[in-house]
Amino acid sequence: MEKKSPSANDYIVIKAKEDGVNVIGLTRGSDTRFHHSEKLDQGEVMIAQFTEHTSAIKIRGNARIMTSCGELESEAKK
Repeated sequence: MEKKSPSANDYIVIKAKEDGVNVIGLTRGSDTRFHHSEKLDQGEVMIAQFTEHTSAIKIRGNARIMTSCGELESEAKK
């Protein structure tokens, strides 16, 4: 994956490595709030984008995350 500088409209790819991975979008502004939530099962892939409304994406569960900055893996809660 080619690395580049992040921008406001970057995409990320999330691939669930187990059932029940939660992907939660958080809003921009002075009050950060949840605005969208998805649950992925093992093998499912979601492509998400940072937008004028989405400033952060929280991922809970075991997943592979691919961004323009590189790749990483989240872990299941122990």
